[in-house]
Amino acid sequence: MLDKRNFYINGQWIRPKEINDFTVINPSNEEAYATISLGGAHDVNLAVSYAKKALIEWSQFDKKERINLLEKLLNIYKNKWQDITNTMSNEMGAPLDWSSSAQTASGADHINDFIFRLKNFQFEAKFNKNSNNYIVYEPIGVCALITPWNWPINQITLKVIPALAAGCTMILKPSEIAPLSGMLFAEIIHEAGFPPGVFNLINGDGDGVGTDLSSHSDIDMISFTGSTRAGKLISKNAADTIKRVCLELGGKGGNIIFSDSNPEAVREGVRNIMSNSGQSCDAPTRMLVEKSIYKRAIEEAADEANKIKVDIASKKGNHIGPVISQIQYDKIINLINSGIKEGATLVAGGSEKPAGLEKGYFVKPTIFTNVTNDMRIAKEEIFGPVLSIIPFEDEDEAISIVNDTPYGLGNYVQTQDKEKAKRVARKLRSGGVYINGNSADPGTPFGGYRQSGNGREGGNWGLEEYLEIKTICGWE
Repeated sequence: MLDKRNFYINGQWIRPKEINDFTVINPSNEEAYATISLGGAHDVNLAVSYAKKALIEWSQFDKKERINLLEKLLNIYKNKWQDITNTMSNEMGAPLDWSSSAQTASGADHINDFIFRLKNFQFEAKFNKNSNNYIVYEPIGVCALITPWNWPINQITLKVIPALAAGCTMILKPSEIAPLSGMLFAEIIHEAGFPPGVFNLINGDGDGVGTDLSSHSDIDMISFTGSTRAGKLISKNAADTIKRVCLELGGKGGNIIFSDSNPEAVREGVRNIMSNSGQSCDAPTRMLVEKSIYKRAIEEAADEANKIKVDIASKKGNHIGPVISQIQYDKIINLINSGIKEGATLVAGGSEKPAGLEKGYFVKPTIFTNVTNDMRIAKEEIFGPVLSIIPFEDEDEAISIVNDTPYGLGNYVQTQDKEKAKRVARKLRSGGVYINGNSADPGTPFGGYRQSGNGREGGNWGLEEYLEIKTICGWE
């Protein structure tokens, strides 16, 4: 078992003030994978003090110097590709092929795109040719970055890289149940040669380190990805110090499949929700199907779900792995049972573990039909391989059902009528809409409406989250 109790503070791996052991579990076999330590207020104060000190010089680094360091980081990241892939497979259960092609690849894409954005970003300029006002973008300061377990490196790079590019210093708190990829990323930062104190890492839980960071008077910004419940608590903790809060929270996306959609739309929708074992905040967990093709859609969805293989993460191949933890597994099974109790029809999967996988947090790809939007499985974020299929009569009803949720992260539309697709996309209340399976390009803004969060990650929008805007009058 790996001993990973140390924290990365001021350019060194140091022992916490107090050792508070926490065991990281491999979700494929329920065995101990590593031991970390959960930090406390002393560790947070120490890291923040060094980050605050480092900000004085780092904020004044020339843009070319920051670009050079980020390019070094990218090269080291690529050289450690397999290490990153293996780490995420072990700590959060992503099958090796998926871990490489989706998880690790997403981090490389974000690093590469933010380098491009930094090269082309104009940090200062005259307001206009007739004005003596000068507009300057400056780093917001010391940032607390709290990342989730479901897309570890993806979210770390979406936060750390723009913060570095902007000239901020930071403390990263990765999820305590999947922290090893974050610690590996800290090693990459160190090898790239970033100045001490610019990047710091402390492990901890939300109640401890998370609360200490979000309420700290010397933290200027907090960026958090996780549950809506935790996002609300962070906002309250941050309120007294009026720090900037950027939140990327839960979702309950809808996938509207019209009768004129691509013949593969239903099957593609099932594969979409089941990828990453259903553990993606923008997954379309409600499939809305026009009534004229509802019966066919049910047959296709059940057939496709039954074809999806479930196996341990260390195996290569096209399958899904376990969910992250016992707590998450129990939550998913509870919601599956609630769907049955509330009268939805189970056509694939269910609460029993897949054959031969009695050990590990494995959930069968599960499909419910005859679901109404007031059922728990249609309202709550399940975060597992569970899909609810809901019939609709016409365009207006589909839009109404999809928008009938407190969330608003990602929604999907399937139709070969381009004008209808655009019309519906404009009416859906979400930060992203994906038409006919098209995905977002690197550098596009990602974020949600309402209880799915605020702010945006990615591209210039993600860079600007870490910048303050200053107007200097009388520049000339």
